[in-house]
Amino acid sequence: RSAETILDIVDVKKTYGASQALKGVSLRVERGEFVALVGPSGCGKTTLLKQIAGFEDPSSGRIAIEGRDMAGVPASERPTSMVFQKLALFPHMTVAQNIGFPLKLRGHDSSLIATKVREMADLMHLKPEYLNRFPRQLSGGEQQRVALARSMISAPKLLLLDEPLSALDVKLKKVLQAELKRLHRSVGVTFVHVTHDLEEAMMLADRICVMRGGEALQVGRPNDIYYRPADEFVAGFIGDTNLLPVLVMEVGAEIVRYRAPEIADIDFTLPRALARPDIAPGPAKLMVRPELLNIVDGNLGYPCTIAVEITETFGKGGAIQFRAVTPGGDPVVVEVPGTSHWPARLGEKVRLGWIKQDIYLLQDRPHEATR
Repeated sequence: RSAETILDIVDVKKTYGASQALKGVSLRVERGEFVALVGPSGCGKTTLLKQIAGFEDPSSGRIAIEGRDMAGVPASERPTSMVFQKLALFPHMTVAQNIGFPLKLRGHDSSLIATKVREMADLMHLKPEYLNRFPRQLSGGEQQRVALARSMISAPKLLLLDEPLSALDVKLKKVLQAELKRLHRSVGVTFVHVTHDLEEAMMLADRICVMRGGEALQVGRPNDIYYRPADEFVAGFIGDTNLLPVLVMEVGAEIVRYRAPEIADIDFTLPRALARPDIAPGPAKLMVRPELLNIVDGNLGYPCTIAVEITETFGKGGAIQFRAVTPGGDPVVVEVPGTSHWPARLGEKVRLGWIKQDIYLLQDRPHEATR
């Protein structure tokens, strides 16, 4: 992928009366990237997508596509295309007419349109006989492919996706997620994708932008967002996690020393790289993901362990999830690979172990996790 910026969003703000939907969002997207915008309802992700598309104007800030400032450029003249949650296919038009509509608006020759429609149908794995049908005669997944074909036929530089898979059932969604990934890889168009589905963002995106309250809290690769979150909110929003209270005693250039009454640790030190850059002496949270915990069977040499009591169990087929609580009342979630014999039972007291490379220290700011 070329390291060339195609979309540059600089300090974009948007107000609606007294309400501030965007509070100075900045984001740079490289050509060919797949970037996902995630966050709770009302965080501003769809508002940001509308600013990029030109359906709304920012109150302040700058949006540039391929170096060109988009201020005053109408949506119809931007090198973008958008796929909405509600597909908005024309019910009175055939599939072929729906797909070719953007080219018809631009006055292209009918033979060229027919050729391009066939190419897009093939790319989207739509059978040739579907082209003469109407949208109502197709399944939800097939309609989704038609909407994608229509958005791609005019060769946009940026494809903007506003939760296009959210209304589909789980099995079909999985199929179309794979198709979306294949499409992105095959055509090389830059995707900016709004989704509530965190697993979808982790699966599809090259980078994820986590938003809350009109702000971009963290932008990074899925693995970095998941295992090295910026704060407690990001840690808790991107999947299940455990945040155990600790007290940071000393922050040095190479190591961090901490204390925790419920955690058994061989030396209560961590490499400095396993803590947030802003870590400071005082209350902190030790983060460890559920799948990185293990139920300790005797002394297996784990450098860190904690005692818990199992309070709930969930069979998930390929995995087993246990919810537990420490003697001090802190909740803990552990997830182990599925097996025919469960390693713990409801009400059982066990020890959980982890290795130091799998944990991360966050500064304790309770308001960040709830505001």
